[in-house]
Amino acid sequence: MNERRALGWVAIGAAVAIAWLALPFVTGLFLGALMAFTLEPVYAPLVRRIRRPVIASLSVVIVSALVIVGAVSVFVSLFVTRAVGLANTVREELRPGGALTAWVDTVTGWLARFGVSPESITERLREGAGEIASRSAGMAGSLASGTFIALLGLFFALLAMHAVLRHWPRMVSALVVVSPLRQEYTRLLLDEFRRVGRMTLFGTVLTGLAQGTLAAIGFWITGLPQAIFFGVATAIASLVPAVGTLLVWVPAGLYLFASGHPVRAVIELGWGALIVVGFSDYVIRPRLVGDEAMPAFLTFVALFGGLEVLGLAGLIVGPVIMGLAVAVLRLYTREAKARRAVQP
Repeated sequence: MNERRALGWVAIGAAVAIAWLALPFVTGLFLGALMAFTLEPVYAPLVRRIRRPVIASLSVVIVSALVIVGAVSVFVSLFVTRAVGLANTVREELRPGGALTAWVDTVTGWLARFGVSPESITERLREGAGEIASRSAGMAGSLASGTFIALLGLFFALLAMHAVLRHWPRMVSALVVVSPLRQEYTRLLLDEFRRVGRMTLFGTVLTGLAQGTLAAIGFWITGLPQAIFFGVATAIASLVPAVGTLLVWVPAGLYLFASGHPVRAVIELGWGALIVVGFSDYVIRPRLVGDEAMPAFLTFVALFGGLEVLGLAGLIVGPVIMGLAVAVLRLYTREAKARRAVQP
């Protein structure tokens, strides 16, 4: 008995040591597991077709890596270029006689009563646009410095993705053996982790793509330049809690107002509110994530808590952890009710 207890403590120490060494890459490993859960419907038919699980898993992982790296590289390069061009355009239109100067003068005219000159506000806006242009040009260096860390995190995410695709049933069996819970409870929690992870990543990505596509259509209808680029920006902004896509289509509508197109501005703002937000959140998202979503309060706690603790990745990791925690509490509640029911 003492030897078994000692071996148990040694096993716990080994698990803690492994977790400590993996801590710098835990977010990447976690996201890799979620990617595996999400892409399993692609992996399983591929295995049945070619009958080589290793090749099927490597194919899914390599294609995923190419898509992620390609999409991020293209967007970052376009973002820096478009940000510099847009800032320079705004700076030119804020010069005397520019299209935005008259609008700023109209909006800020009432400040003259308090001794604030509209011309000074216009000058500050013009200087701010120039500073944005100069700093945007230097963003490439900052992004390059973080490339190695990002690629390292992606590498571990892809490793975890490959491992989960290939060995998830074996992982479940091993955890069932060592878990202090009943076998059915352990399997239930692992199934819940898999379901919530797939639902969260799948719903987040596809809803973002849908919102970006709908936003790009709205930008094209209203004649906003670079509609596709701003559609991609809208898809990325959809990850931000609460405000999300408003960060893109609301400034776009204000820009149309400022440039003398009030009808287009109203159409853009209405399209953003009714289609990009309303249709996506109340029609598309429920069909993707199902009807078993968490209460809104817990969803916001998971999103903002994950963002605060883990950064941008917390927008996906937070809801998964919250969903698993809710499943544990429900399991405990059900067990407690069953135990009370059999007591005299």
